[in-house]
Amino acid sequence: MTSVYDDALQPIGLNLAQFSLLRHIARDEPISMTELGRKIELERSTVSRNVKVLEGMGLAATGSGKDQREAVVELTENGHRILIDGAPLWQAAQDKIEARLGTDAAAQLEDLLLAL
Repeated sequence: MTSVYDDALQPIGLNLAQFSLLRHIARDEPISMTELGRKIELERSTVSRNVKVLEGMGLAATGSGKDQREAVVELTENGHRILIDGAPLWQAAQDKIEARLGTDAAAQLEDLLLAL
């Protein structure tokens, strides 16, 4: 299933994990690495590595939070643009999966994934 999303997102140069991380950052930016890790249920070190990839692509920027001890991340202008450009691609992948599984099975799958 991941390959359906990865294929769909190829025109913007991202995979599903990268696009999902951008979406999570955008919801609460600026967000601390620790809080982002909590929300996506990954260790802070894993989040930091993944964010560095987005930084290298010019899609995210890190800095110090109010606490100065905590690193925060936010999207760059290019990151916001990629999210907008990627939204219809992501939706097309969603539609493709729903067409393959059927509406009921796709809804059940979504419920199961959310329960994890």
